[in-house]
Amino acid sequence: MMKILTSTAALLLFLAIWQILCSGDKPSLPPPLRVIWDTRVLILDPFFNHGGTDKGLFWHILASLQRVIVGFSLAAIVGVAVGVLIGTSRFIYDALDPLFQVLRTVPPLAWLPISLAVFRNNEPSAIFVIFITAIWPIVINTAVGVQQIPQDYKNVAKVLKLSRWEYVTNVLLPATVPYVFTGLRIGIGLSWLAIVAAEMLIGGVGIGFFIWDAWNSSLMSEIILALVYVGIVGLLLDKLVAFAGKLCVPGGQDL
Repeated sequence: MMKILTSTAALLLFLAIWQILCSGDKPSLPPPLRVIWDTRVLILDPFFNHGGTDKGLFWHILASLQRVIVGFSLAAIVGVAVGVLIGTSRFIYDALDPLFQVLRTVPPLAWLPISLAVFRNNEPSAIFVIFITAIWPIVINTAVGVQQIPQDYKNVAKVLKLSRWEYVTNVLLPATVPYVFTGLRIGIGLSWLAIVAAEMLIGGVGIGFFIWDAWNSSLMSEIILALVYVGIVGLLLDKLVAFAGKLCVPGGQDL
C-alpha cells in the first residue's frame, strides 16, 4: 500500500511540475490538462475504425502487438535452440561468439533496409527487424545458463546413465530456465522498442506510424498520449514475461 501511495505521489508531483513549466504562452510542449483535452476523443473512443489508417489507438497498438508477438516468438524459439547448442559445445561457442557480439551491436533500424531488400514487403520486414533485435539476448543468456550448470548435475546424469533427451529435459532445461527468461524479458523490451521505430519508416497501421503521422500533422498532444500508451504496453509485456518466468522457474523465485 505504501509503495502505491509513494508512486502516486511521485506521479502527481511530476504532472504538477510539467503543468507549471508548460503553462506559459506558446510552450514547446502542451501541459497535461491540454493533452487530455486535445486527445479526449482518442481517450474516450480508442476503438473507432473509419478505414485505412484512420483508426483508434486500440487498433494501432493491436497491429504493433501482432507484429511483436510473431517476431518475438520466432526469436524465442530460434534463440533458445541456438543458445542450447552453443552452450553445450565450447568449440561452437568460441567459433560463433565473435560473430554474435558484432551482430548484436547493430542498431535495429539498420536492419530495415536489408529486410526490405530481401522481403520486398513491409510486414515481413518489420517482423524480421523484431526477430533480429530480440534474438541476441535470448541466445547469449541461454548459452550462459547452459554453461553455468553445476558439474555435480552432469556427474549425476552420467551416473544415472541418462539419455541425451532425458538430460536435456530433466537437467539442462530446468537449470537454465532463469537465464532463458532473463533473456526473454530483455528481448520483449527490445522488440517493443524496435517495432515502434520501424513503423515510423514502413508506414501503415501501428503505434509507430501513428506517432510519426501525428508529428507530420504537428499534433503534439496525440504524440504524448501515444507515448504514454507505448510505455504502459511495454511495462505490461515485461510483467507478463516475468510472470510466466516465475511460473516456470523452480521454486517460483523472482527473476
